[in-house]
Amino acid sequence: MSARTLSDFIRALRASDVRVSTGEAIDAAGAMKLVGYEDRTRLKDTLGLVLAKSPEEKITHDHLFDLFFRRERFRQEMHPSDDEPEIEEDGDDTDPDIRKLMEHGNEAAISMALEKAGEEAEVTDIRFSTQVPFYVQKMMKAMGGDRLQEKLVGHLQAHTQADEAEASALMTARRDMMARAREHVEQQFEVFGSGATEQFREDILARKSLDQLTRRDLERMQALVEKVAKRLATKYSRRRRRRNSGRLDVRRTLRANAGFDGVPFNVSWKQKQRDRPKIIALCDVSGSVSQYVRFLLMLLYAFREMIPDIRSFAFSGRLEDVDETFESLGFESGMDKIIKTIGMSSTDYGQALSDLRVGYWDAIDRRSTIIMLGDGRSNYGDPRLDLFKDAAARAKRVIWLCPEPQALWGTGDSAIPRYRPHCTVLTEVASLKDLERAVDGVLAAYV
Repeated sequence: MSARTLSDFIRALRASDVRVSTGEAIDAAGAMKLVGYEDRTRLKDTLGLVLAKSPEEKITHDHLFDLFFRRERFRQEMHPSDDEPEIEEDGDDTDPDIRKLMEHGNEAAISMALEKAGEEAEVTDIRFSTQVPFYVQKMMKAMGGDRLQEKLVGHLQAHTQADEAEASALMTARRDMMARAREHVEQQFEVFGSGATEQFREDILARKSLDQLTRRDLERMQALVEKVAKRLATKYSRRRRRRNSGRLDVRRTLRANAGFDGVPFNVSWKQKQRDRPKIIALCDVSGSVSQYVRFLLMLLYAFREMIPDIRSFAFSGRLEDVDETFESLGFESGMDKIIKTIGMSSTDYGQALSDLRVGYWDAIDRRSTIIMLGDGRSNYGDPRLDLFKDAAARAKRVIWLCPEPQALWGTGDSAIPRYRPHCTVLTEVASLKDLERAVDGVLAAYV
């Protein structure tokens, strides 16, 4: 089995969102040499241990292995036969004769011709199912399809019974080989393209305005939110590990090892004290912004194991703690109840801040990042800037996420420009990608 075969398999894994580092690819090559290639099941299990790092990645790995290393292809690569009959070439051209390939019926020769044509056509670059016909034509051309077409036209123009019979045989061979080429390209798409296509769709969905999502989009969004949360969690867990390694504290190291003639048996590191993340989410759940709140809280809810200190509050008129609702009903049912029971009132930011001051003020401390999500439209009521300013002074940071375009800030009953001086960050959020950037910034402050 060539190094290119393993390289292509790893590329297929990466296209399906299985993270494979350069070091892991080198380990996989070493493991293959160690266990050998004779036993397909053992090779599959070995590569799965080296390349897959989670149950989800193991499922993806096993599925792609079965597609990529099809049993007939695996046998051909592991046990190439020396006594396979050769397929004659037509003329001086090195392309295989399609008619003779199909008439001979040698599956090994046909598979080898398809593999060779696929490599020449670069079928592994396929990314979308709509590209299948394009790559089928490239493969047919690589196998001498142009020459076959010239022969076919010549026989049809001759108008003799023998030529018509030959033309019929050529058309049958071309049709059958094209069907085999399509099957090959579709299989390559499933290996190399379907994962890339799914990533493309997810990227489009993540950039789509949250208020334009369809019911079908909503069904896919929860899995995408969980993937975003997992990506951010992995990113910051790695940063914390790097941070915890610290920098060498030379003085403390020398003092700690004075009894060992200066040999550094005990190494001391310089480390900066970092606050543990604490997030307080204040969310306007009135009708105009409820969709945005759903996905912010869904994203934060996915972080509950990584960041246990998250408090969630919802308001339209009065502000309420909604953590117990999520705990008792789960996210989806809890969110529906919150919107129905809390989101039906007339929006009043001043009253919400007053409720926060009376009932939950002690929750805000120097570790807290306040995330306010809302459009700042309070029906011309008192925005209670004094309370917002005091909350900002108590907290580590204040992040305001506004679903409205900046061009509308300050128009009508919007009080956003009045809150702005007391915000650490005030930004527009329209999509999941915007929410991801915002939460990314919040987590970065604690690393």
